[in-house]
Amino acid sequence: MFQKILIANRGEIACRVISTARRMGLATVAVYSEADTSALHVTMAHEAIAIGPAPAAQSYLDIGQIIAACKACGAEAVHPGYGFLSERADFARALEATGIVLIGPNPTAIEAMGDKIQSKKFAQAAGVSTVPGSPGVVEDLDDAIKIAALIGYPVMIKASAGGGGKGMRVAAAESELAEGLARARSEGKSSFGDDRVFIEKFITDPRHIEIQVLGDKYGAIIHLGERECSIQRRNQKVIEEAPSPFIDEATRREMGAQAVALAKAVQYDSAGTVEFVVGQDRSFYFLEMNTRLQVEHPVTELVTGIDLVEQMIRIAAGEKLRIRQEDVHLRGAAIESRIYAEDPTRNFLPSTGRLTTYRPPAAGRIDGADVRIDAGVVEGDEISIHYDPMIAKLVTHSGDRPAAIEAQSRALNQFVIEGVRHNIFFLADVMERPRWKTARLSTAFIEQEYPRGFAGRDLAPETARRLAAVAASIDHTMNERKRLISGQIRAGSRFRFERERCVLLDGAPFGVRLEEGDGGLLVCFKESAHALLCASNWVPGQKVWSGDIDGDKISVQVRTIPNGHILAHGGAVVEAHVYTRREAELFALMPRKRTADVAKALLCPMPGVLKAVYVAPGQPVKAGEALCVVEAMKMENVLRADEDASVKTIVATEGDTLACDAPIMTFE
Repeated sequence: MFQKILIANRGEIACRVISTARRMGLATVAVYSEADTSALHVTMAHEAIAIGPAPAAQSYLDIGQIIAACKACGAEAVHPGYGFLSERADFARALEATGIVLIGPNPTAIEAMGDKIQSKKFAQAAGVSTVPGSPGVVEDLDDAIKIAALIGYPVMIKASAGGGGKGMRVAAAESELAEGLARARSEGKSSFGDDRVFIEKFITDPRHIEIQVLGDKYGAIIHLGERECSIQRRNQKVIEEAPSPFIDEATRREMGAQAVALAKAVQYDSAGTVEFVVGQDRSFYFLEMNTRLQVEHPVTELVTGIDLVEQMIRIAAGEKLRIRQEDVHLRGAAIESRIYAEDPTRNFLPSTGRLTTYRPPAAGRIDGADVRIDAGVVEGDEISIHYDPMIAKLVTHSGDRPAAIEAQSRALNQFVIEGVRHNIFFLADVMERPRWKTARLSTAFIEQEYPRGFAGRDLAPETARRLAAVAASIDHTMNERKRLISGQIRAGSRFRFERERCVLLDGAPFGVRLEEGDGGLLVCFKESAHALLCASNWVPGQKVWSGDIDGDKISVQVRTIPNGHILAHGGAVVEAHVYTRREAELFALMPRKRTADVAKALLCPMPGVLKAVYVAPGQPVKAGEALCVVEAMKMENVLRADEDASVKTIVATEGDTLACDAPIMTFE
């Protein structure tokens, strides 16, 4: 077994690998760029070595720097995590040449499966079902047009060395091919150093299901069941689960057998994943093989009880695989939500900034479910434009899928992040969707369920009353505190207060009457016969109101604003104000602040770099026409005209780093 390993990555996956390595008694070495000097993975490791500037190409993607770091610290092996160098055969060979072990598959397997064009040929030879598509690299636009016409629209343009949603574009018609081809090539080049692309038939309304495989260096290969990853935006996974609620035992055996056959064909010797696109009739086709640890590996670990990182380390050290196929049993259900620094209300565009508040829910065995949090940040950390926007992964495991969903929903309601935009409220809303709960899924789930984007969950009457009761409870607690501080009442004494209140939720009024009792605060709604008993130990300053409402446990996020609070629960986010009757009358007379008119300007929707500008001052543009490209967190975002107009001025310059809402151009 190794004595010291280096982790050639950053963020949560570096922390994840370090945790298992430390448990195994191995010394760990972190590497870091200038942007990650004080990152969590740096403080967790036994040693840390600087490897260059913030851009990944000059640090985490620099093979020479990684090898130099290994030599400097005496590391015997390298775990690459995922992304960066994890699927680079040249990295594996460079390590091999210097006597350093890669904790991953052999270079030949990486090369065969890392190239999506080559991997498809291997899959066909191994008898694995494959999607119709181009036989090799797409040379140019004319070639793409011919191939797409042959297999039929819609088609998926994919970077040959891509992964994680990077370098992937769907073209529904010939008119969309040119731009899709350009974006896929550009993202493939910037993220993976390879601009080759190929084209496949895009399966309409598919499910994305993958098989986890594990092989050693002596020819033993098994699979650990499947994960479903159908909840995606921009071809990038958002929510994953194991096992798939869609797959029956017969399909699982067949998919598992094909995945193992492919792994054997390339003599695979580590943890890897064979991904399939699955039709609603359970027909399935090979998509790609990821020759690395997957982001969503925790759900497999929780349902099988197998630590994949430990297995990777043991296999790389030359140990035989001790787990046989008949030893693998799937227990219960696990769900993983990726917590991203992004704005779901702006089409999931990435967000950057400082984590002024980072308070994850408690981890461990809680209320009958396992809660696991894989994170690479702490409060005060900076979310940079240079790297992927994922902050953490929240994973829950219970006896069945409904219980795992309930635990996930409860934990999301308790997960507080401030300082950057995030997708927690969106994830909480997904957990409440009937289609999600009944597992009627496809990769078009988000597009179909949120056709106009996400703007917060609509308040059902019951939820509105509960949030109004929480707002009244918070206001009552704060008023009691003020009276204690001012000396109006003594601790433990009762105070006669004005019981009538008007609660405004996003301006909608709820007249309530408050009654104190031994069991909590009774909130009686004047417009109906409803009355809710609220019991909580919440005190001012806490970010989450947790307690019981009529005996049901509930958690509500609380953020203070002038004269009120922002309350968030189950995907609903509301502005709450509580007034006395007279205060409500006066509030109704207050003028409303008008927002600035920005209809004549194109504002940058996310922090990023202006990579290209396609128009010039005085140029007329049509609705839907591409205006410019902004690159943020390794993704290129094309900004288009909302309506016919004429460009007046170009405010920003190509290469500029722009803040969110920074002006790019104006229109006549």
